[in-house]
Amino acid sequence: MYTQRRYPLKKVLIWTKRETIFFFALVTIATVLYEVLNLKWMQLPFTPVGLIGTAVAFMVGFQNNAAYARIWEARKIWGGIVNVSRTFIITVRDSFHLHHKNANHLEREELQIITHRHIAWLTALRYAMRSKKSWETTYEKLQDLEVFNYNVPENVTSLEDELEGYLSTEELAYVLTKDNKPNAIIGLQSQHLRRLCDEDKIWDFSLLKLQRFLEEMTALQGKSERIKNFPYPKQYGSIGYHFVHIFMWLLPLAIIPHFHEIGNDLMKVYKDSYSFIGEYFIWVNIPFTVIVIWVFNTMLRIGLAGENPFEGSPNDVPISNISRGITRDILQLIDEDENNIPQQFENPNHIQM
Repeated sequence: MYTQRRYPLKKVLIWTKRETIFFFALVTIATVLYEVLNLKWMQLPFTPVGLIGTAVAFMVGFQNNAAYARIWEARKIWGGIVNVSRTFIITVRDSFHLHHKNANHLEREELQIITHRHIAWLTALRYAMRSKKSWETTYEKLQDLEVFNYNVPENVTSLEDELEGYLSTEELAYVLTKDNKPNAIIGLQSQHLRRLCDEDKIWDFSLLKLQRFLEEMTALQGKSERIKNFPYPKQYGSIGYHFVHIFMWLLPLAIIPHFHEIGNDLMKVYKDSYSFIGEYFIWVNIPFTVIVIWVFNTMLRIGLAGENPFEGSPNDVPISNISRGITRDILQLIDEDENNIPQQFENPNHIQM
C-alpha cells in the first residue's frame, strides 16, 4: 500500500487508540498511588531511566530503518517489473514486424496471447505476494480497528477468476495445478516463444533476447519471493517490543517525582495566591508522560507495520496498482480495444493498493 496523502494526526491517534487509553490508565494509577496513597517509595532516579530510553530509541530506530529497507527493496523490485514488462511486450511486437514487415492477423493473435499471458503472470505474482503467512498479522489488526476502511483486490476476487480472461482453458487448468503459478506461466511463455522461432515467425536472435527478458522476470520474481518468504528476524522485533514496554513501565516512576518537586517549588514561589498550582501540579505529569510513551510506542508500531511490504497494510508496496498499471500500459501498446482494458483500482481513503 501507499497513502497518497499524509496521515492526519487524528488518523494516527485512532490507529493507536487502545494503547493510548492504556497509557493514560497506567500513568494515572501510578500518580494516584504516589500522591493520594502517599506511596513515595514508588520512584526511580531519572538518569538510569533516561539511559534506558536512549537504548530503546536506538533499537527502535534500527528496527524502523531495517523495515524501511525491506519496503524500499520491494519497491525497486516491482519498479524493475514495470520496466521489463513494457520492454518485453515492445520487443515481442517489433520482433514480428522486423521479420515480417507487414504483420498479418495471425501474428497479432500471437502477440495478444503473449501479452495476455504476461498479464496472467503479473496477476499470479501479486496474488502470491498477498498470500497469508503465519507471521503476517498487521493487516488483520487494521481491519479489526476499521481505521482505514479498505480491502485489497486479492481478498475480493479469486485468482482463478482473474486468470480466466488471460489464459486459455488448457493453460489455466495446467497453471492451477502448480504450487508456483507465476513460474509455471513463465514456462508457458518460454515454450510459446520457442515455437514461434521454430515456425520462423521470429528470428533466433530475437528468441535469445526475449529469453533474457524471461530470465530477468524470473530473477525479479525470486527477489520478491525472498522478501515475502523470509520474515524480518523476530529476535530484533521482539527485543524492540520488550524494550519499549520496559521503558513504558519505568518512565512514570521517574517523571512523577520530578513533577512533585516542581510543584513544591511553585508553592514556595507563589505561596498563598497561586499555591493551588503547585499543589496540583503533579497531575500535569499525566499528559506529558503519556505523550513520551505514545511517541515510543508509535515508532515501534510503524516499524512493525513495515516489516512485511506485501502484507496489505496501508504502508506496503502498492503491487495491485502497479500490476494494473502495467496491464493498462501493455494492452495499449498492442492497440487493444479500450473496452477490454481494465480500469485502475480505486483508492479508498487515498490508499494505493
